[in-house]
Amino acid sequence: MAGILFLISAPSGSGKSSVVNRLHSLVTDLEFSVSYTTRAPRGSERDGQEYHFVTRERFEQMIAEDAFLEHAEVFGNYYGTARHSLEDAFRAGRDLLLDIDVQGARQVRERLPEVVSIFLMPPSPQILETRLRGRSRAEGVVDEEVIRRRLAKARLEIENYREYGYILVNDVLDIAVEEMSAIVSSERLSRGTGPVTEEDRRLQEIAERCRQRNSEVRIKPVLQAFGVGNAEAAPVEGALADR
Repeated sequence: MAGILFLISAPSGSGKSSVVNRLHSLVTDLEFSVSYTTRAPRGSERDGQEYHFVTRERFEQMIAEDAFLEHAEVFGNYYGTARHSLEDAFRAGRDLLLDIDVQGARQVRERLPEVVSIFLMPPSPQILETRLRGRSRAEGVVDEEVIRRRLAKARLEIENYREYGYILVNDVLDIAVEEMSAIVSSERLSRGTGPVTEEDRRLQEIAERCRQRNSEVRIKPVLQAFGVGNAEAAPVEGALADR
């Protein structure tokens, strides 16, 4: 099998789903993994789209079978990414994108160090809170405790940005989508042998600016806004995870 494994992580409400959905319409030969969970569907969620909804017994059987690349128990429910998602995509000659949280990403990197990891940041706590409230209103329930918890967790997740190869700030959706697309294209080009066009070089330059080592100036205001200092990355506790 051959292919590239991409993973993207972001605090809840950062606009990750919007970026990934737009990417899906722009990039060919890129599969999007659908996670498994034991929680009940919410709102208009359908099995096989947002998640594969399974029983706790079935999930624990899959754990025993070592069927997951990563998994975690969050607020009494299991979440996980099946290993067959990667195998199926690579067998079909496609790359795979995983949409998972910080602790899940850590598990994947331990198993597959060659993974291309991307962290998407919201531009500020204020904008993140606005997005969270808007999403809650759209779901018909505004739970202040849930919003408070997700804002607190966002800071903990952002503290771990150094674990990721690329950093994006989703202040303008079109720009974030272009940067995400450029990262995919650049990583593919780095593994190819064909000629490189001017457009390829443009995309490579965009991707290079998004590398963590080149992102410090751009992300500094975000880190300051969330109160994240220059200390070493702090682990995210499982009890705080919220997929």
